Amino acid sequence: MSSTRRDVDHALAYPEPPASPLWHRHGAKARPLTDAQKRRNRELLDIAQRTTRPRAPRPTKSLAEAS
Repeated sequence: MSSTRRDVDHALAYPEPPASPLWHRHGAKARPLTDAQKRRNRELLDIAQRTTRPRAPRPTKSLAEAS
């Protein structure tokens, strides 16, 4: 299938803007976690996965009745 001028996507006709400099880290690398921090993170993750979050109560009236 041959393309014509009308088939060209005009969004692709312009170059992409340059990437944000915030996406690149040129500073010092992050310190590795200590064993105590790793243990604390595992404990918090375990607690978060075991507990259920309370659900928001559902309205008792339908949208049609509320108006």
